[in-house]
Amino acid sequence: MSEPSTYNILMYSHDTYGLGHIRRTMAIATHLRGSNINILILTGSPIVGRYTFPDQIDFVRIPGMIKKTNDDYQPLSIKINPKCALDIRKNIITATAKTFQPHLFIVDKEPLGLKNEVLPTLKWFQRHLPQTKTVLGLRDIMDDRNTVRQDWKKRGIYRVLAKYYSEIWIYGLQDFYDPIKEYDIPPAISSKIHFTGYIPRQLPDKKKVKKIRKQHGIKDGEKLVVVTTGGGGDGFPVMDTYLSMLESLSVPAPFKSVLITGPFMPRGDRQKLFDRAKKLGVRIYRFYRWMEEIQAAADLVVSMGGYNTVCEILTPGIPALLVPRENPRKEQLIRAEVLHSKHLADYIPWHACTPEALQQKIFAILENPGIYRDAIAQFELTGLKTIHSRLKAFNNSPE
Repeated sequence: MSEPSTYNILMYSHDTYGLGHIRRTMAIATHLRGSNINILILTGSPIVGRYTFPDQIDFVRIPGMIKKTNDDYQPLSIKINPKCALDIRKNIITATAKTFQPHLFIVDKEPLGLKNEVLPTLKWFQRHLPQTKTVLGLRDIMDDRNTVRQDWKKRGIYRVLAKYYSEIWIYGLQDFYDPIKEYDIPPAISSKIHFTGYIPRQLPDKKKVKKIRKQHGIKDGEKLVVVTTGGGGDGFPVMDTYLSMLESLSVPAPFKSVLITGPFMPRGDRQKLFDRAKKLGVRIYRFYRWMEEIQAAADLVVSMGGYNTVCEILTPGIPALLVPRENPRKEQLIRAEVLHSKHLADYIPWHACTPEALQQKIFAILENPGIYRDAIAQFELTGLKTIHSRLKAFNNSPE
């Protein structure tokens, strides 16, 4: 049990793939922490231990799972029956909730958790700790409208949202993309929805940015392009095409490049990229802990357009070229189209991403960065401010 003067927040991030969920959860937790607030994060991320956690934020690591198909999840590391691994996860989640007894429970993206593993905890709160506020946090876009509607009907998500959640926070803007309309959310649920705006990241100071550029050999007046594909599990084609672009140039590129493959890119693919990058004299990393700093140091970021990376790019106001994937979900493509329509980023459709297309877009943006910088400079990421105001609005939260 916590001390009477403390306020406990429990956060759940299933993390079966990629870096976005845990990084978004950590960004929110870091902002909400305070002298009288304890935050505990339940996560299946295999790399959570690589991050530094501030005081009064800690994590409970549940066994990692990896998604093979829409219905098939396998243990990431331990070789046991998948059902056993899921049972372990469910028991840890439930036991942690009962012992920690949070005032606020924030679930990231999956209303039921992985394979319904959060449902017993939601039911327990309702029966035994009804004063606990339960919040579902959703990124701006989940998928195309038909896919989400069919999935939510099939899994009974509309009923779960109505019955078990106090509020739903959508980390986006309704006038950019309106899930209430797109996903056919009824009034009983939409009345619980709060659009927070996008979640900003910590903005590094100018000294750190200058230091990063110096460490990577960027001289005054030189341009830096950072290429990142998040966790990297499906990022090889973008990296491969980018290196092919550099290899096809008749003279060295008039800019420096830094590539970050992500820790989940298959080893064979990653090694191919490392070998080619070395020949080109390009710096390449498997994992980079200070993503906010390296992206703030860039003049252009090339990315696939996941929610997390987009927020990291928009925070310092860096021009971005997105190459959004279209499978297994279309959320990145929809996001890229929306951001492009608002003059906040450019994009190349996945099927049209060739060395020639990359070269044309990259050179054009670097020669005229003001096309996007001006719009980005006027764009405010309000997510953390709104979340903090919602926390204050809860009757039992600290002021």
